Amino acid sequence: MTDRRDSFSPWCDVMESGAFIDEAGGVTLSGTVDPAPWWSFTKTVLAIAALRLVESGSLSLSEPIAGARYSLRQLLRHEAGLPDYGSSPRYREDVAASRTPWPADRLLAELQADRLRYEPGTNWAYSNIGYMEVARSIERASGLALAAALRRFVFAPAGLTTARLATTPADLAGVQMGDAGDYHPGWVYHGLVVGTVEDAARLLWMLISDGLLRPEMRAAMLERRPLPEHRSVLHPDPAYGLGLMLSATDPLNHPLGHSGEGPGSRIAVYARGRKAAAVWTALSAERIAETEVFRFLA
Repeated sequence: MTDRRDSFSPWCDVMESGAFIDEAGGVTLSGTVDPAPWWSFTKTVLAIAALRLVESGSLSLSEPIAGARYSLRQLLRHEAGLPDYGSSPRYREDVAASRTPWPADRLLAELQADRLRYEPGTNWAYSNIGYMEVARSIERASGLALAAALRRFVFAPAGLTTARLATTPADLAGVQMGDAGDYHPGWVYHGLVVGTVEDAARLLWMLISDGLLRPEMRAAMLERRPLPEHRSVLHPDPAYGLGLMLSATDPLNHPLGHSGEGPGSRIAVYARGRKAAAVWTALSAERIAETEVFRFLA
């Protein structure tokens, strides 16, 4: 492993960090090596855990989840019709005020989550509640608490040493949080993974290198729904797979992975070919994490 800070652009400081993994698995680091919140890259972690349980026969991708009209595949691809709490004014107000997270039942009642917004599979809408259901499915199928399930099915097989589930404010001690030092990870209802950017990049590198999932399951992960309505400069041909943001037309030859943002910071973790990169930045940074990652994967 090398630490060549000059190989990254000079914006890096103690509040920002990056990791780049080349085709041979060599790592270049920049900035601090302190753990960071993975925010919605946690969805990729959850998807890997769920798909490993599908491989073992403990979960089904296509059958409806018990007591629901949607399948695991529809949950993972945000096609289940469930709402999202990110746009809830009450949720945002209480997070900003550093209040204690609501019980899950209150969250579901506030958003009328039992009322699907569309018939599963007929539309697409990003849903953190959908991934809360994924996390619950992992726990039921494995018989383990989520933290233990993620260790067994994702972190240990990938050889990650810093990745872990944060559930209390004490779990964020030593984690770079930008200006959100009093944040409670319980506000992320599907679970908040924290770890170094090197471990984040390593996980995606292992995934694309056939080190975590069988080929047929990785192919299922790349089955995608095109999202032309979300086109941008960085994502001219966007789509969403099973826990992955990717290209609609040629996912393996364009960056695939996940971005995430929460109070105080953002993270981007993407791979292309046999390269992977992860960048964490404070929200006050002039550079955008995705821009830096895509530059290294070009």
